[in-house]
Amino acid sequence: MVQILSDQIKTKEILDWKGLHLFNFRTSSCSQKLRIYLNLKNIKWTSHSINLATGKNYSEWFLGINPKGLVPVLVDNGHVEIESNDILMYLENKFPENPLTEKADIIQIQSLLKEEDDLHEDIRNIAYRYMFGGLGQKDPKSLKQFENYKSSNQEFDEHKQKEVKFYKSYRAEGITNNAVRNSLNKFCICFDKYESALVSQKNLTGDNLSLVDLAWFIYTYRLYVSGFPFKAMYPRISKWFHGLYSQKEFYKEVNDPIVLKLIRFYARMTTNFNGKSIKSLLSA
Repeated sequence: MVQILSDQIKTKEILDWKGLHLFNFRTSSCSQKLRIYLNLKNIKWTSHSINLATGKNYSEWFLGINPKGLVPVLVDNGHVEIESNDILMYLENKFPENPLTEKADIIQIQSLLKEEDDLHEDIRNIAYRYMFGGLGQKDPKSLKQFENYKSSNQEFDEHKQKEVKFYKSYRAEGITNNAVRNSLNKFCICFDKYESALVSQKNLTGDNLSLVDLAWFIYTYRLYVSGFPFKAMYPRISKWFHGLYSQKEFYKEVNDPIVLKLIRFYARMTTNFNGKSIKSLLSA
């Protein structure tokens, strides 16, 4: 858990906000996960869009809230949470009605959410290769502003250095075949486990929907639209995913505008045309 204290927040105005507020972005995977949760729980909240594509997350104003430059960020009557899975657990405690941890071991849920979160860089490798194309690149001026920003937390600075290094490397050489292949292998380890679990249960941690299903739905969606062969390799996961995708609370958060769908289609087809499809990397 990464916590930011009130005295570390430089954009002080948010500490006076009343009610539940969520900084998010339409195509941010972690933002989508949170919005699905809020949909399912029917929680009233106020949205604040932070456009990652134009570098608004690297503005001094937003870095004054979250020095990591990431969304989502939750502000609840001045209390700030900055990690998506921590936000899920925070909201689940605050709104216990219609629980998404019912009859589940909380320690197990937290462990499985950490396992999912540890794959964040891996889903980014795949998404930037097959979903976003050049849109994944950061504006050099905004990235420099992020690089120069000084926070009072060493952990945030270490994260910043890692992020800056990634985006500079991505601009210079893209995502390599080896990086994608390694990331796919990590996902397959988890999918093997969940495919077996779905033999005897409806969802990933049991018959009831849980926070783990929300987290893995987003990753599965990104892999699915990137060309991952779920139906052939993991038919039970494919069925589980499409069952959730058919529900409006899930579908509306990942149903991108037509422009983004066309960009995604072009990025994927261009990569596949060069003989670097996900199928080919899985079989290599």
